[in-house]
Amino acid sequence: MEVILKEDVDNLGHRGDVVKVAEGFGRNFLLPRKLAMQATETNKAVIEQMKSAAARRSASEKAVAEAQVAKLEPVVLSFTRKSGEAGHLFGSVTSADIAAGLASNGFEIDRRKIQLPEPLKSVGDFNVAIKLHREVTAQIKVKIVAEAVEAEAAEAAPAEPAAEETAAE
Repeated sequence: MEVILKEDVDNLGHRGDVVKVAEGFGRNFLLPRKLAMQATETNKAVIEQMKSAAARRSASEKAVAEAQVAKLEPVVLSFTRKSGEAGHLFGSVTSADIAAGLASNGFEIDRRKIQLPEPLKSVGDFNVAIKLHREVTAQIKVKIVAEAVEAEAAEAAPAEPAAEETAAE
């Protein structure tokens, strides 16, 4: 089945490309989500007009993305999480956490644009890529700090023996 892509689709093609896909993928995924349309002669004529409009739109989106990169580069997000002795986190920092941190700083970034292959699970400093446009990627710093668990353990330790002494009497 030949389709014309209306939007960029990862691992398939860019907006305006005519690609050959499996029947089921085209009918069940691309067409219902309006990511593509069937490649008929009339649609191919329409797509030529769409390509020129898409080129103009892509240029303006790229300019906006480059301006946003300049604002995002100095941002440093800091997260405090409970961790074990080796610096491994009990939880993790995900792309949703990073998106929420950016939103609190005034940046509305979709979590799917954050290029995080797997959640961050250790204490330290990390560089995280954010793909704002097909050709524009921003890098932000993410710091993960261990929560002070030792202080809580020290407070809890003296309380327990006192409770045992009163129970023994």
